[in-house]
Amino acid sequence: MSKKEFFRAIGVKILPPLGFLLMRFFWFTSRKSFHIQGEISQNQAVVVCWHGELLISPQIYRKYHKKQKSSGIISRHFDGEIIARILQIFDIQPLRGSSSKGAKQVLLESFRALKRGDDLLVTPDGPRGPRHKIGDGAIALAMKSKAPIFAVNYKPKSYWQLNSWDRFVIPKPFTHIECYIKVLSVDGLDIDSAKEYLQAKMLEDSVI
Repeated sequence: MSKKEFFRAIGVKILPPLGFLLMRFFWFTSRKSFHIQGEISQNQAVVVCWHGELLISPQIYRKYHKKQKSSGIISRHFDGEIIARILQIFDIQPLRGSSSKGAKQVLLESFRALKRGDDLLVTPDGPRGPRHKIGDGAIALAMKSKAPIFAVNYKPKSYWQLNSWDRFVIPKPFTHIECYIKVLSVDGLDIDSAKEYLQAKMLEDSVI
């Protein structure tokens, strides 16, 4: 085993519980306001958030869909492994793939998850960007399932922003966070129009 493989093996054991604790720390130490556009039912939904907002957005989702069975599309990269293991602690089961690796398989698994009634979580600009650009996957899955889309965003008053491709957003402890869920439908739209519509709606309440 190489040094890189060794440290990654250690990392996948240590980093997920630490990441989960950090997520809960930032959640519980912040003051939050919740803004809901549309009506949230307890029925199946396709949940979308930007890759750079993964620290808080899954927790916003779980506040309103506490008990639903859920699956999430996660990349096969190393950071995807960490995210997948953290989401499992939130009882969100990972479907592993990306546009470049395992795309066909993860698409099939996503349709199976929707068919059995799971909520499906997607980062439409993941796993490698471009940042804040909607890919075809989330729209195609929403159209196929005819489930409503929950577009989840948040804006902290004070935050750090990493110098990564997704400009990952980390709220500062004890700040105020505006949390948003928009319940959207793309029925009657073609895929290009639906992508433009969803991107515009998600950008309304995103950290640029």
